[in-house]
Amino acid sequence: MWRGQAQFEDTRQHLQKQPVVGQWKPLAPSNRGQELQQPEPSAKDSAGGDENQSVAQLNVSRLRSSSVEIREKGSEFLKEELHRAQKELKLKDEECERLSKVREQLEQELEELTASLFEEAHKMVREANTKQAASEKQLREARGKIDMLQAEVTALKTLVITSTPSSPNRELHPQLQSPSKAVFRKGHGRNKSTSSAGAATAASQGLPVEPVSSEFKEVDSILFAEFQAWKESPTLDKSSSFLERIYQEDVGPCLDFTKHELSELIQAAVEQNTLTIEPVATQALPVVKVSAIECGGPKKCALSGLSRACRHRIKLGDSGNYYYISPSCRARITAVCNFFTYIRYIQQGLVRQDVELMYWEIMRLRKEMSIAKLGFFPSEM
Repeated sequence: MWRGQAQFEDTRQHLQKQPVVGQWKPLAPSNRGQELQQPEPSAKDSAGGDENQSVAQLNVSRLRSSSVEIREKGSEFLKEELHRAQKELKLKDEECERLSKVREQLEQELEELTASLFEEAHKMVREANTKQAASEKQLREARGKIDMLQAEVTALKTLVITSTPSSPNRELHPQLQSPSKAVFRKGHGRNKSTSSAGAATAASQGLPVEPVSSEFKEVDSILFAEFQAWKESPTLDKSSSFLERIYQEDVGPCLDFTKHELSELIQAAVEQNTLTIEPVATQALPVVKVSAIECGGPKKCALSGLSRACRHRIKLGDSGNYYYISPSCRARITAVCNFFTYIRYIQQGLVRQDVELMYWEIMRLRKEMSIAKLGFFPSEM
């Protein structure tokens, strides 16, 4: 309770303790149309009224002084609250100004970062376009080289197919010609077409050339179906019905010599493509190692064990042993080598012919193996 309110309460209690000087009496009701008449106050009543009026004036002055004091206290309190609110508002303004500066700084940094990112992106795009142009140029050059290499591979395949170990093309291998007919040429001689391969082979073997139309051929459905199944996924595995039949009917009998152990080694070397056949010089025989002599000699075949004029010798893999072989044995080995060479070309995708043409080429190679295993061979061997 503040001070002005305490003074007001004291004044109210004091007024309640004062005796009542005069008492108002109720007025009697007057007749209809008459005015009320009030009695005139007496002298005693006048004295009591003056005292009461002075007390009332004192009380009013006290109340006015207390109300003024209350107003002063209230104004001071309001001034203090206003000053406090102004201070808080000033702090808020400073905080808002600081945050606005931080926001402006962040916006500036964001703009700089965006500009740098766009510049870096444009730089990367320019580099990518430059690299793409260089890659496309390299791709065009590589395609040109590939086309050139494919043309060369096609020409080499033609040469390889028309020149086999059993019937070499003497125009491509001048070292096989006789000294009187040897001709030294630069580069490689190429046939104009693959259709002349059969005629060149027959001419090199001394056989009469027959027109193709005079030969009658008929495709065996079982053999052709087995070849087609093998052609879908060509492999050198013996488990396929196509190769299993050829092993049983041609390869096995053709490489079945008197020396069975050496025959198995030769068959394994042919399958692994590690067999080497080289001619033996007839003018002056070189000094032969002891191991080579034990495997036969220029006048004894190492496979049949018979006395024959051996103009060729073979080597298995990286071994240093040489085995002298007779012309008949050489014809049988080269026939098998020709067959494996051709099916390897098919497996590697180097032969791009019709399926039926490949089938007849395989039948021709099987025919050579059958003739060789019966003992027929060209006189040149």
